[in-house]
Amino acid sequence: MTMIDKPEPQRSISSSAGRNFTVDDLSRNLIRYGGSFLPCLIERVSGSYVFDDQGRALLDFTSGQMSAVLGHANPEIVETMQRAASEPVHLFSSFLSRPVVRLAEVLADLLGPELSKAILLSTGAESNEAALRLAKLYTGGYEVVAFDLAWHGMTGAAFPTTFSANRRGYGPQIPGVMAIPTPYVYRRPDWAGDGYELDMLDHAFELVDRQSLGALAAAIVEPILSSGGVIEPPPGYLAKLHEKCRERGMLLIVDEAQTGLGRTGAMFASEQHGITPDIMTLSKTLGAGLPLAATITSPEIEQRCHERGFLFYTTHVSDPFPAHLGLKVIEIILRDQLTGQAAAKGTHLDAALRSLQERYECIGDVRGRGLMAGIEFVKDRVTKAPAVSFGAAVSRRCFELGLSVNIVQLPGMGGVMRMAPPLTVSPEEIEQGVAIIGDAIGDCLAAGLLAGD
Repeated sequence: MTMIDKPEPQRSISSSAGRNFTVDDLSRNLIRYGGSFLPCLIERVSGSYVFDDQGRALLDFTSGQMSAVLGHANPEIVETMQRAASEPVHLFSSFLSRPVVRLAEVLADLLGPELSKAILLSTGAESNEAALRLAKLYTGGYEVVAFDLAWHGMTGAAFPTTFSANRRGYGPQIPGVMAIPTPYVYRRPDWAGDGYELDMLDHAFELVDRQSLGALAAAIVEPILSSGGVIEPPPGYLAKLHEKCRERGMLLIVDEAQTGLGRTGAMFASEQHGITPDIMTLSKTLGAGLPLAATITSPEIEQRCHERGFLFYTTHVSDPFPAHLGLKVIEIILRDQLTGQAAAKGTHLDAALRSLQERYECIGDVRGRGLMAGIEFVKDRVTKAPAVSFGAAVSRRCFELGLSVNIVQLPGMGGVMRMAPPLTVSPEEIEQGVAIIGDAIGDCLAAGLLAGD
């Protein structure tokens, strides 16, 4: 019998129903792609909660991966998914469908004529890849400026602009990417006053000019650096950055993966900074937890790039299924006035966190905007000495007490606990989440963990 004639072995998938999983069981067949997996198996979700296979509820203060902006298993999103599944789900990339055309129209209506041309993609990294390709083709340059605590994705051109992740061991990055200091107001020098970050921007671009080979293409920034520690540039900073770009023939790309569609109390955080970028990218919140992203630019930029042969084919560009969901997400946010609710609930969250700060000296800073908040842990408020491992311990204790939050641990800062609950979070859930954080801090202090940092 030849190899070709060899009978196909009988295969089946074994059931895991009712099985208790250990952490080792969970990761046995998975590539570990970041931090450790949490010791639970999530089986169902509802609103602001996720539930594990033991029935334990976790209040989700991160909206999944900062994406489930309408909460988990939102009934209207579920109904839209069910209906859309019976219509075209995926098409050849040259085909267009009604939901794709309509979503592009709706985004243009929201953003205005200066940002009225969109390409619909799947992930934030992918949308930033497309934005960078547009900027490079439009300007003819290849040099890109990004913040030194930025996160714009893990893919080929986005990863070199991601400075808040470990870059070692992966070989050379795409040349031409330059980092400028993140405008980190809490950790400005003691002698510095208001305006320090804007002055530093002048110095940063002096260094950019010295390093540039005359091929500057773009600056890419987040209005609030989430993975960088929930850091928002001070008033006037992004407007001045945009002017720096114009002076050099660069485009400004604003990555609104987490800040877009209402979370900060405005539909787009760019509005709060008084700017209209040359290119905007959306992802996470646009699909409310489903893979959907968009790169949006002006008719002028799109036209020149088209004339120069802009190419960005992907398997799932312009897929109709996620476009249905994006339309429903925007409809709900506008109809239920969730942007205004995010502002009001954000005020509530901020006040509750500042009350915690009054109780605990280890909270050095409370910051954020709307329903995007962070608290930075320090050993003491005078020296602002980082308390990185303490922050991680508080995060673990929050999980044990029933709250899912995320800790950012980067050199030079304390552990920063970041929160981005869904826009549908209730005032009672905000109070519950902050109470758990307070209990977790108290437990970790009682265990002497701050002294060991």
